[in-house]
Amino acid sequence: MDPTTDNAGQSGDAGTARTALEALRAEIAKAVVGQDPAVTGLVVALLCRGHVLLEGVPGVAKTLLVRALASALELDTKRVQFTPDLMPSDVTGSLVYDTRTAEFSFQPGPVFTNLLLADEINRTPPKTQSSLLEAMEERQVTVDGTPRPLPEPFLVAATQNPVEYEGTYPLPEAQLDRFLLKLTIPLPTRQDEIDVLTRHASGFDPRDLRAAGVRPVAGPADLEAARAAVAKTTVSPEITAYVVDICRATRESPSLTLGVSPRGATALLATSRAWAWLTGRDYVIPDDVKALALPTLRHRVQLRPEAEMEGVTADSVINAILAHVPVPR
Repeated sequence: MDPTTDNAGQSGDAGTARTALEALRAEIAKAVVGQDPAVTGLVVALLCRGHVLLEGVPGVAKTLLVRALASALELDTKRVQFTPDLMPSDVTGSLVYDTRTAEFSFQPGPVFTNLLLADEINRTPPKTQSSLLEAMEERQVTVDGTPRPLPEPFLVAATQNPVEYEGTYPLPEAQLDRFLLKLTIPLPTRQDEIDVLTRHASGFDPRDLRAAGVRPVAGPADLEAARAAVAKTTVSPEITAYVVDICRATRESPSLTLGVSPRGATALLATSRAWAWLTGRDYVIPDDVKALALPTLRHRVQLRPEAEMEGVTADSVINAILAHVPVPR
């Protein structure tokens, strides 16, 4: 994924917003090497008011990526390290008894922020994982029967180690479906790894992003202008049918026990619109759908055990479907 800077057909505010959001990649690159696709995916999620699951082995800068994004967007961010003994109230907040007033008062949890980094979310049991469900879907937290709205914008960026690592709990399907995108963070190329080590040898400190030169280049106002522009991006009936055909094909695949739900189809349409706008167009084309199909759908399907044993992956099934479903002209 690699957005261009063509501003044709956009209003001044929208064009300025896109330019500001495109500058995020260069700004985050001051701290994180070689993760442009992940940066773009996070921007798409912000435009769609969605959430992101980042998967990769430990040590590939998943946490640093999210922190750098928050710094470049001038957003408030908080981090929760998910552990086996973490309780739901440790995430959402709880009522605390005040001995001075003899009353209970609400103590907000770390979920009350713009960008919540849920680090290693699959290291905590499903009960605590599910504490985020209401926050992600309704953008509020209900404690003692009282709904409490979360700040806007709000995005959960959850990092996850591959499930074959010891001491991890696979995310429930209901929660996986709430993530707009699942982005895989690969190991760096040889040259990128050399660049990482060179930076560290020169004194780079990942805990001090200001010293690394990361500065705010966009903000909430840019996000609002961008979201308004994305909402005006045209989707033809042919593109809508193309998205539906792709998702229905996953339900008929012999390699899958679980296909993409209508919520997944809606998500693919939304991410395709955001991607179209980022690339400088006010209408969606089939290539936009193809570009976002893998990150939008890979976590919404479930492989048959026999397919997994044969080395089939969710990505390979989706790629095969994209190659098979007729593309609208």
